[in-house]
Amino acid sequence: MSGQIFRHPRRVTYADCTLGNHVYYGRYLSFLEEARGEFFRSVGAPFLKWQQADAIFPVVECRLRYKAAARYDDLLNIELWLTRLEGIRMNFDCRICNEAGAEILSAAIFHVCTTVDEKLRRLPAELVEKLKPFLAVKENGRSDRI
Repeated sequence: MSGQIFRHPRRVTYADCTLGNHVYYGRYLSFLEEARGEFFRSVGAPFLKWQQADAIFPVVECRLRYKAAARYDDLLNIELWLTRLEGIRMNFDCRICNEAGAEILSAAIFHVCTTVDEKLRRLPAELVEKLKPFLAVKENGRSDRI
């Protein structure tokens, strides 16, 4: 597999947890959204820039596989990379691990590119160029999947 992996650290807050002291399952989507926002910012392509250029990236499908519990005050490492970047499609695979390296969650998130008025449009060429280094392609030429 080729392609860079973006890594974003995140500390679990008390507000993220249930009474049983594990992260509430729905909070992981917020963690992944936070990491994607930081990823775009890190490559010089923050979401607001694209919104002002009439391009947004709604999620059309999301798959999460929960593997272990994260708990209050855990330091998590959120990793993401692209598995598809063409036409109107932009797909990410993600992984969340704890400090010990144990995998907490794996995910696949599927986006399309639309105008602010929700009409499909091609991904902006400038964005595609910025994101290409993070596109993971297996030796057989197909994108990697979790």
